[in-house]
Amino acid sequence: MSYAKDMPDLTHGDDAAAVNSLRSAVMRLSRRLKHQRVDESLSPTEISVLGTLARCGTATPGELARKEHVQPPSMTRIVALLESKGLVRLEPHPEDRRQKVVTQTEQAEAMLEESRRKRNAWLAGLAEGLDEDEWAKLRAAAPVLEKLAHL
Repeated sequence: MSYAKDMPDLTHGDDAAAVNSLRSAVMRLSRRLKHQRVDESLSPTEISVLGTLARCGTATPGELARKEHVQPPSMTRIVALLESKGLVRLEPHPEDRRQKVVTQTEQAEAMLEESRRKRNAWLAGLAEGLDEDEWAKLRAAAPVLEKLAHL
């Protein structure tokens, strides 16, 4: 990981404790959010691939593998499973006929929207337990957490 030259060493002292606390909290929230799924037949990886397609649009299986940090053969299997469930379509690549592009279907879009609604409602319910100052801090931290998630 690369830090700015004036960035402190985050592996010692209070910074290390903050990193540890952040990791632990993010992992606990992630596990709890995963239980708020709409479709229990989809794995977290399959849902993640659908989310990537929703954010980034169509992609080749190779591009999806890179974005999801999995090996291309694994992505080929995931895409085949999603296609068999009617959640994605494989179409010819517009510029390279040797490749295919993966596009999510309307069924996937509807399922993702329902999943987002369910998870957002659950998370909003938790946030109601925060006081005004805590909520303001969390709201301000959201863009930073989003950036961290995509580094």
